[in-house]
Amino acid sequence: MQVVMMAKPAIQFIQGTDEQTIPDVRLTKSRDGTNGMAIFSFDQPSVFDSSTELGDITGFYMIDDEGVLQSVDVSAKFVNGKPALIEAKYVMRTPREWDRFMRFMERYSQANGLQFVKK
Repeated sequence: MQVVMMAKPAIQFIQGTDEQTIPDVRLTKSRDGTNGMAIFSFDQPSVFDSSTELGDITGFYMIDDEGVLQSVDVSAKFVNGKPALIEAKYVMRTPREWDRFMRFMERYSQANGLQFVKK
């Protein structure tokens, strides 16, 4: 009998530290379906609480049992001098990258109780 360990899908800004805040995610896709972008918005992310002990934000990492999807397109918004929001963008340039991203999002949404709402 073979036992397979399934990693819980996670998002990280500092490698090794899972982000606890569930993001708002917006998706865009080209008309021909060859490329797209996912924009993640984290309101009051937990990484702000731990970044002083754990180090700097090094990127945006989406981790599941297939591996890691990553981006360095990460920006923080400040309100009254305090960090309030992180926005991360993940660009998909091929249908294969889009499909891989969608598999991650399906796993992540199931693990965190998210649902898709088309606008």
